[in-house]
Amino acid sequence: MKKNNLKILFAASECAPLAKVGGLGDVIGSLPKALRKLGIDVRICLPRYGLIDFKKYGFELFSQDIDIKTKKINIYQGLLPESSVVVYLLDNKDYFGDYGVYLGEANFLSSFQEVKRFLFFSQAVLAVFDNSDWKPDIIHCHDWHTAIIPLLIKAKSEKPEAKTLLTIHNLANQGKWNAGEILKFLELNRDELGSSETRSHENDLNILVQGILNADLLNTVSPTYSKEILTKEYGGGLEKVLLKRRKDISGILNGIDYNEFDPDTDPSLKTNYSLLSLEKRVDNKIDLQRILKLPENKDLPLFGFIGRLAHQKGIDLIGQIIPDLVDLNCQLVILGIGDKQYEQNFLDFEKKYPRNISAQIKFNPVLAQKIYAGSDFLLIPSRFEPCGLVQLIAQRYGAIPIGRKTGGLADTIEDGKTGFLFEKYEAGLLVKIIKRALKVYQNKEEWERLIKKAMAKDFSWKKSAKEYIKLYKELFA
Repeated sequence: MKKNNLKILFAASECAPLAKVGGLGDVIGSLPKALRKLGIDVRICLPRYGLIDFKKYGFELFSQDIDIKTKKINIYQGLLPESSVVVYLLDNKDYFGDYGVYLGEANFLSSFQEVKRFLFFSQAVLAVFDNSDWKPDIIHCHDWHTAIIPLLIKAKSEKPEAKTLLTIHNLANQGKWNAGEILKFLELNRDELGSSETRSHENDLNILVQGILNADLLNTVSPTYSKEILTKEYGGGLEKVLLKRRKDISGILNGIDYNEFDPDTDPSLKTNYSLLSLEKRVDNKIDLQRILKLPENKDLPLFGFIGRLAHQKGIDLIGQIIPDLVDLNCQLVILGIGDKQYEQNFLDFEKKYPRNISAQIKFNPVLAQKIYAGSDFLLIPSRFEPCGLVQLIAQRYGAIPIGRKTGGLADTIEDGKTGFLFEKYEAGLLVKIIKRALKVYQNKEEWERLIKKAMAKDFSWKKSAKEYIKLYKELFA
C-alpha cells in the first residue's frame, strides 16, 4: 500500500452493510475501501442506530461519557467488513436509541426530532475529533444530514484546522426547518449565518444550503448532474445559490463494489456466470420466472425495475406503458416499496395480467440480485437521477438498462452500445425506445455483443477514488 499522509473522515447518515437504506449507504460502504487501498487514512463516523448488529460486526467500546451539550455519548469502534477502514459509531440513546436510520420515509426529513438527531450527530462529530489523537485533515460530509458541519467549524474558529468537502447525493433532500428552532438547538445566532440566502422563506432554515455556502469544496455524484443542478429544472430551488459556487463544484461518478456485485461469485444466483460463460445466464432467467410464477420461457423478453416506487424514479411512466408491454408479449417484474398508490397500482396490474406482470412490493436484496441476473432489460425512466447504481449493477450482470438521458444515467449508459436512452419524459418515447431495444433482442448475435460490451464496462471505484484523492489534495493544499 502506498503511503499517503491525508487523513479523511467520512461523516454520514448510513453505511452499508451496517445501516443501509439507499444508494448513499452503498457509497459510504464502498468508496472508503477503494481510498484505503490507495493509501488514504480514511475513517467513517455515523450514529449508532439500534438496528446495527454489534456482535455480528465486532464493535467494541472505545470511549465513553463524552459531554456534548447536556448529553453524553459513547464511542464504539470497529472495522468496515472486509476492509481495514476504521468505523466510529457515536452512541446516545435519546437521539438514536432503538430507532432505524430515518424516522420517516427513506431519507426525507419528517420531523424536528429527525432534524435534531442529525444536528446533534454533527455537533458530536466535531466534539469527538477535537479531543482525539487522530484528527482529520478533511471532513467529507454527505447530504443534508451532515451539511451543517462546515458552518459549525467556521462558527467556532476563524482559521479552522479541518477542511470540508460536501457531496450532494440528491438535491431533493435539503433539510428545511424552522430557523428559530434550529438556531436555538445549535446555540447560534443569525449573525453567525454566512448569508441571507440561508432560508427558503422567512421562517425556515435550509441545512443543505448552509453546507453549500460554507463547505470549502462541493461535488455531486456524476458530471452531468453537477451541471444540471445549476438549472431551474434540476436545481430544486437552490440553483441561484449553487451558481455562486459553480467554480467550486465538480462531478465524480459513483462506483460499485466489484467484490459484492459479481455474477461469477454471487451466492444469490441459481447459476453463476461471467463473460466467458455467458450461456449459463439463461438458467437465472428461468429461475426468476419460476420464483415470480410467470411462464417459464427463455425467449420471452423479461423487464425488471428495482427501486423506490416514487415520483423521481419515473414509476408513473412504467404504469402508463403496461398495456404496451403486454401487447408486445413481454414480462415485467417490479421490486420495491414507496408511494402507496403506486404499490396498489402494480398489484392491480399483476391481478389483471398475471402471465406478464409480477409486483414484488417489498425490500428484498436477494431477489434484487436474481432480477439483475435474470432480466433481459432493466427500466430506469427517472425524472432525474444524480447518479444511480442500478444501471451500473445491471450492466455488470448483463441486464441491459433502458433509461432516461439525465444525470448519471447519461454518463454511464452508451446508447445502442451498452443500453438505450430516451430524452423527454414521455410514455410514448419510452415505448419507442423499448421497441428499438426489442429489435436488437431478436437479433441474437447483436444481442450477445450488446451484453458483452455492457459487462465489460468498468464501474469499480478505482477511477473515481483517484478523482476524490485529487480533490482532497486540492483542498489540503
